[in-house]
Amino acid sequence: MYFELFLGLRYLKAKRKQAFISVITIISVVGVMMGVMALIVVLSVMNGFREDLMSKILGVNAHLWVLSYNGSFGDYEKVSKEVDRTKGVVATTPFIYGQVMVDHLGSVSGAYLRGLDTQTAGKVIGIESMVKKGSVSSLERPHDGLPGVIIGSELAARIGIRPEQILVMISPQGKLTPLGRVPNSRKYQVTAIFDSGMYEYDSNLVFVSLNEAQDFLGMEKTVTGLEVKVTDIYEADLVGRSISEKLGHPFWTKDWKLMNRSLVSALKLEKLTMFVILTMIVLVGALNIISTLVMIVMEKNRDVAILRAMGATARSIMSIFMFQGLLVGVIGTLGGLASGLGICHILAKYKFITLPADIYYISTLPVLVEWSDVLFVTLSAVVISFLATLYPSWHASRINPVEALRYE
Repeated sequence: MYFELFLGLRYLKAKRKQAFISVITIISVVGVMMGVMALIVVLSVMNGFREDLMSKILGVNAHLWVLSYNGSFGDYEKVSKEVDRTKGVVATTPFIYGQVMVDHLGSVSGAYLRGLDTQTAGKVIGIESMVKKGSVSSLERPHDGLPGVIIGSELAARIGIRPEQILVMISPQGKLTPLGRVPNSRKYQVTAIFDSGMYEYDSNLVFVSLNEAQDFLGMEKTVTGLEVKVTDIYEADLVGRSISEKLGHPFWTKDWKLMNRSLVSALKLEKLTMFVILTMIVLVGALNIISTLVMIVMEKNRDVAILRAMGATARSIMSIFMFQGLLVGVIGTLGGLASGLGICHILAKYKFITLPADIYYISTLPVLVEWSDVLFVTLSAVVISFLATLYPSWHASRINPVEALRYE
């Protein structure tokens, strides 16, 4: 084994008159290195984008919703206690969801009203970290005789409103009067602005306290459902199934993967597609390895014949060139790992690449290195490099020493 490895290393060092082969070897190393580097950087950026997007989505929405086929339901404290006793559940909070219109000095826009239990909502969703210029607790007390409301930053900019200004909210469900059902409207004071980083949420959501939402929408003591936080977000569907079985009809559950099914599927498909496309760069490096070994085999034809005449087996000859090609692949892979992880570290630390937040929902390029991806890329590059050595090595082992030395 040492004999084959020694010759494989020697053959990498071309003589002065075969310097062209050495240049091709360097190109092969660089080809594999660039492929591995590109794979690591792109997959890490996509992981960072997915993680950042998921954190923003799950900051506003819970991991799991408990709903009723009958619509809103009462006695939610009892239901919440049953859910809390389910394995995998961390916390629960009731919520109310409805459509409203908001008006400020003639600027009107549609919005979704979310009623929150300010005592428990922070344990389930990350709304507290998204609230700017105020707090969630401001919803529980009146302000100049008016109930408080928290409004999304994009919606606030659209209708031109700031904290401490008055907002008129109109419910299309309306209220019953002697003249029939008429739209219900109420004045609120904006106590805070929230910014989730997701345009869809920041431009459509307003938050009020749970009691205020029940009174405004005429829901008395009922709620739309329960929001649930689970231990493992990727097992939210399993926890939801357990809750549905425990509560029985008419309750059912809806997890975050179901609510964002198209987005999650698109991210997985995009990551797989990018991996396949960028693996082609590694294959280009592997083709360079094949061409390098073929040229070395042709140039070392006489040496191989002499080794065979001295008693070297075909397996030993094959091992020499396999070691040589594999060494090129390993060096290129290690170089790609070092440069790829280095670029990821620089991108994560200095954040010098900025993005338009209104298009991508993020202001800087996110990076998240997942070591499972790094391991998979490394193994893939090494395996591709190894496969590239098989044909040239096999061809070298088939050289007939008599034919090779006949005209020497």
